[in-house]
Amino acid sequence: MATPYTVDRVLGTNAVISESFAKQLTDLPAELLEHILCFPVLNHIDICNVSCTCKRLHDVCHGRGKVWAHQYKLRWPRLQRFYQQNESYDWLKEFKTRHMVGQQIRRTVESISKRFFTEVVLGDSFAEIESLGAPEHFCEDELLGILNSDKRKCLTLKYYAKKILYFLRQQNILRNLKVFLERPPEQQSALEGAVLVDQYCNPLAEITLESISAQIEEITDKVKKYLRVKNATHPSLRASQGDCFVLENLEFQRQVICALNAVLYDQLQYKGNERDYYNPLNSYIHQVMLRRTGIPISLSVLYMTLARKLGVPLEPVNFPNHFLLRWCQNQRRSDDIYDYVYIDTFGKGKQLAAKECENLIRHQVGADYYSAISTSELLLRMVGNLLNIGKRGEGNEKSYQLLRDSLDLYLTINPDNVQYLLLQARLYFHLGIWPEKVLDILQHIQALDPSQHGAVGYLVQHTLEHIQHKRHPVEPEVKRRSVPEHREVQYSVGLIMKHKRSGYNCVIYGWDPKCTMSQEWINTMRVHQLSKGADQPFYNVLVQDGTCRYAAQENLEPHSAPLEIAHPEVGRYFTEFSDTHYIANEELQARYPEDMCKTHRTVEELYHSLTPNSGQSPEPTANFQEHDLLDP
Repeated sequence: MATPYTVDRVLGTNAVISESFAKQLTDLPAELLEHILCFPVLNHIDICNVSCTCKRLHDVCHGRGKVWAHQYKLRWPRLQRFYQQNESYDWLKEFKTRHMVGQQIRRTVESISKRFFTEVVLGDSFAEIESLGAPEHFCEDELLGILNSDKRKCLTLKYYAKKILYFLRQQNILRNLKVFLERPPEQQSALEGAVLVDQYCNPLAEITLESISAQIEEITDKVKKYLRVKNATHPSLRASQGDCFVLENLEFQRQVICALNAVLYDQLQYKGNERDYYNPLNSYIHQVMLRRTGIPISLSVLYMTLARKLGVPLEPVNFPNHFLLRWCQNQRRSDDIYDYVYIDTFGKGKQLAAKECENLIRHQVGADYYSAISTSELLLRMVGNLLNIGKRGEGNEKSYQLLRDSLDLYLTINPDNVQYLLLQARLYFHLGIWPEKVLDILQHIQALDPSQHGAVGYLVQHTLEHIQHKRHPVEPEVKRRSVPEHREVQYSVGLIMKHKRSGYNCVIYGWDPKCTMSQEWINTMRVHQLSKGADQPFYNVLVQDGTCRYAAQENLEPHSAPLEIAHPEVGRYFTEFSDTHYIANEELQARYPEDMCKTHRTVEELYHSLTPNSGQSPEPTANFQEHDLLDP
């Protein structure tokens, strides 16, 4: 389009517009000018330059106009859901605020690795983000932008952005939970509470009450369809979505329960997870619906929600070791446990009399265990299950995270539980995090239960020592390959390796010239059965299955076809995956200053046969001997 009004003529890179051309341009109607200035090739710098050329264009590019609205939407499309279509906004002001927040967030995230490299859990960095006082959705959008950038690059930046996003979302969910708990008990939905627990433990997943409710509506429709075949005049069929009603007729209730069992267990194949009972996924309502499997309490929340939508007022029962629902067989609510039928949702909706419930746990219990409980008590039971799973964990970061999350939830619901306050203080102390918060928790415990002064005193003393130690940090050990005692170290950080015996793939992130583990570990792992025993280099490796291991040099070999290692801690040590190896970040390079040169030389020697566009996996040229030895 070779007219004077093409975009190329309207604006160059430096926004140089001749006086005569500007005069022609400014003669155009405002709507047409806005249309031209919203052309996709123009960015915010171009618009700033255009608005400075003359008053006419400055007025067209005013803050509340279409031009800056377009720039904002083009730059940050995820944020559009926070704005009402019919409302007027100062888009230039929004643009400047969002841009400034983005710069602050990036500066903070970029500085974290240097300050927190040695710490498993971040502490002060979260406070820094919160102290910015920036709109929450701006912070989250910038962090998501970092996470969604080039998959193989900026791994360290993404690692810390993910941790901060995890924290910020959890703080927001915790606020929502507190608001939920402040409502009257009759306004606390078990489903909404279960969703909040799920969201808090999985803050990076897209879990909403609306999406879960929509899935439940689909199941409700299936139950109604089944019910219509059995009884076309059933009152529940006339109920609209969102209606709150109770069927007074017990026979109508029985028909709903039968239909619900048929749809949930026969058609949709929901079941109790007997094989992997202690998997935390069984407690997350979105996973229960996705996998159609759960444990008694999560299946009960689903079952009870469906039954109530269809007019059957089931109640939760905190039965020991096996959560149940109860269904009253009288017109009026009764305190007699024998006036109820008890439903085992883990057992495909099996209906039990009071004393039959004891067969589930093989011992007798008192009448109190058959009572209905509140939604907050139900959530405590659900969170308590997760807490116990965390305690049963293997002591890795994943189990510690679950333990921390479930403790946070439990103490939000029941903030004065001394047992779990003490457990939280011990956990933070063990992980070496938030020492000031540990002192606050201990002070609270002492006020609640002075008899805990022994345990409290011990933790106070050692926490104060930890605070003092943090004020005088120890310089990190630097390991140079060139020193004589390291001459036996064959491999370097960043290399993709394979374990000869166990077969796992891994990446090296550290090494020792000799095994530095305790004698107990050496004996347990039977290191003495290796040909060189403990007197050889050992490597810290991140394994594809998410574990961290300590492997002997003779049991490792370079991988014949290097691949990315899907380990959650990769970003803590490496900044990029470069097809054949990982590139160490500044902090890891400071500890192993000569390793990256060695890694590049090794990669060149091993994989130089891989030519561009060959489409073949690289083959190592060096010959490494196989050793049929144990995996320490």
